[in-house]
Amino acid sequence: MLDVLATTRGGLSEDEAVRRLAIAGPNTVERPRRHRGLRLLVVQFTSPIILILAAATVLSMILGDLVDGFIILAIIAASGGLGFWQEHNAGRAVEALLAQVRVEVEVRRSGHEVSVPIDRVVPGDVVVLTGGDIVPGDARVLSSRDLLVDEATLTGESYPVEKAAGEVAASAGLTERSNTVFMGTHVVSGTADVAIARTGRATEFGVLSETLGERDVTTGFERGVTRFGFLLVRAMVVLVTAIFMVNLVLGRPVIESFLFSLALAVGLTPQLLPAIVAISLAKGARMMARQKVIVRRLDAIEDFGAMTVLCTDKTGTLTAGAVRLDRALDAAGNADEEVLRLAALNAGLQRDYPNPIDVAILAVTGPPTGTRLDEIPYDFTRKRLSVLVADGERPILVTKGAFDGVLSVCGAVHGPHGDVPLDGARATVERQFAALSARGYRVLALATKALPGARAASAGDESGMTLRGLLAFHDPPKNGVTEVISRLAHQGVSIRLVTGDNRLAATRVAEAVGLDPSEMLTGSDLDRIDDQTLAEWCGNTLVFSEVEPLHKQRIVAAFRRRGETVGFLGDGINDAVALHTADVGISVDTAVDAAKQTAAIVLLDKSLAVVSEGVALGRQTFANTLKYIRVTTSANFGNMLSMAVAAAFLPFLPLLPRQILLLNFLSDIPGMAIAGDAVDAEQLRAPRAWNLRSIRDFMITYGLVSSAFDVATFVVLRIGFEAGATLFRSAWFVESTLTELAVMLVLRTNRVCFRSRPGPGLLGATVAIAGLTIALPYSFLAEPLGLTGVPARILVTVVGLVGLYVMANEVTKRWVPPQG
Repeated sequence: MLDVLATTRGGLSEDEAVRRLAIAGPNTVERPRRHRGLRLLVVQFTSPIILILAAATVLSMILGDLVDGFIILAIIAASGGLGFWQEHNAGRAVEALLAQVRVEVEVRRSGHEVSVPIDRVVPGDVVVLTGGDIVPGDARVLSSRDLLVDEATLTGESYPVEKAAGEVAASAGLTERSNTVFMGTHVVSGTADVAIARTGRATEFGVLSETLGERDVTTGFERGVTRFGFLLVRAMVVLVTAIFMVNLVLGRPVIESFLFSLALAVGLTPQLLPAIVAISLAKGARMMARQKVIVRRLDAIEDFGAMTVLCTDKTGTLTAGAVRLDRALDAAGNADEEVLRLAALNAGLQRDYPNPIDVAILAVTGPPTGTRLDEIPYDFTRKRLSVLVADGERPILVTKGAFDGVLSVCGAVHGPHGDVPLDGARATVERQFAALSARGYRVLALATKALPGARAASAGDESGMTLRGLLAFHDPPKNGVTEVISRLAHQGVSIRLVTGDNRLAATRVAEAVGLDPSEMLTGSDLDRIDDQTLAEWCGNTLVFSEVEPLHKQRIVAAFRRRGETVGFLGDGINDAVALHTADVGISVDTAVDAAKQTAAIVLLDKSLAVVSEGVALGRQTFANTLKYIRVTTSANFGNMLSMAVAAAFLPFLPLLPRQILLLNFLSDIPGMAIAGDAVDAEQLRAPRAWNLRSIRDFMITYGLVSSAFDVATFVVLRIGFEAGATLFRSAWFVESTLTELAVMLVLRTNRVCFRSRPGPGLLGATVAIAGLTIALPYSFLAEPLGLTGVPARILVTVVGLVGLYVMANEVTKRWVPPQG
């Protein structure tokens, strides 16, 4: 295999790796940035409505209306260009944030082991894998030791599979290739050297991603945007068809009527919605980064803000996270230096992934003096790790792990007068374990077995062992954690403790941080009940103890089945499946690669206080996005409905197509600043999610208010001032634009508008566009736009009508809160 890949066990040289990277490209299943940028630009102009409008405009130009056509195409180009620029900048800002939590892998280059970013791994690289590592490409196993790989992301198989070097038939299926590891999977336990054969989109995972499509609409945010789009399409089809038919009946030119109808369709849609959503989410991601929260997947921000249940382990979140070895005891509960020395051999000589338990042991003992001969890595079935060491003249197997896991392979207990059968000492040992656990200690057991002449060991050697003693670790509750849990509860987020610790230790920790453990479920309880029963019971359960990785996944799925928006906070190998299942997978920057790569949110500080801040910012981001959608669609709907009515009664079109498009473009510009708008405190108190019925009712209610004032404007202009076509259009263009700008400031809050200060960007953009709108009819652009100067008395009347419109909206807010 090494010959085929033109590499060696010592790996590639740096120069050769650079050359191969230029050929193979970045090791990612996503498209290169240059392609994404081009696609993003094209997407701005691929809306069916925009394409039809552009085609009809070109037809109009062919028939002789060149000026009108050029102006319409210029507005379409400006709108699309603005959207592209904003989305592109938002994407670059987010990529800069993601660089803070990128995953690196260990590879051999020129015989030396170095860390490189996962996207720079190339075919021919020799990668060193250990527990918790992401597999960075499709690779052949060169050598391994007890290698177990979780392939659930690729095959759906829940249990890890063993991998080893060897030959497999070329016709073997994916699940039968025991000598190959695949991109997107991760190492559960063991070690291996593998040679990368394929990277990026050429891998099995890349092919699968291509087949399924690069984006599936799975998050609540994306589903909400999709349903909202369908709502607009239905409203648009009805309005546009009716207006087109009315104009035909009135004998107006077909092309002019068609362009007018299409311009109304464009006017009804929030054309810059994709750009504004991207800006809002990117702005939210930057704000969250300042609070030590890195968003890896932008569309998770809405689910983060909508989160109602957060499942979390205790270490580092509920507790201080500084695990300390407090006691090393013999089976009778007496301090024992030999137990401490043996624990140091196990902790200091093991080569599995680093963990806080071993760090705590070595902080007390210092580095051990024995020689490592072999190792049996930890896994979540055995729940123990064994190291074969040369301790003086004799090889011994030193095993450390969960109390039950170690006790199950013991036949004797070491006491002050020698070894005694386990059956006679079991009760004493279990009392010691229970007493320590009840005091909040995490308790591990330590056992040994002499293996004379052995140079290697296997899991089969873990039998007939002698229990040497217990290790008691202390991790006190984090300062202020009770207050943070209470704050999250006031935010509508319920904390659920999900831990592998025994029920006694879990009870102690839960009580210390204010969680009621009375309805606790253990791993054995979960094994006895089905998923439906778990969904019924988990509502009252605040503490889950003695759980295994698949239990965590079932707990998350049960809460989702109850209709909760579930977050899961984890940083270990055993958390990857639950992180993937949760609505919001949350990890930390110090997590194992498998957890960090799966998570949608990465915390730079493992703290519930950071989560609380992130939830508030997620809600702020979502609230501002909804402001734009609700306010813009209601104003657009009102204006389009008004024009439909006016078109039926006026002897001319109320606005020309180019004027409609310009109105829509100008009124959208302040929306670009909505991402930085201030949000009232009451809007952040509870989780919020998409409510299509609420948006529809809002659009109709406030759209009708807008239409009522538009009709009043028609009457004043046509009857009161006897305005002709050009003056009518000019005055109504000013009135329509000003009402859309004003309504954004009024309906962005449930309070009286002057009691909620808008963000400076939104206020400044609104004032600037209002001034530009009033000035346009007097400028050199007036004639090509079909506008004319509006006399002062008409302009004052229009401004007065806008003021009355603001007052009418304030009154309506009492019955229909705009941000409900």
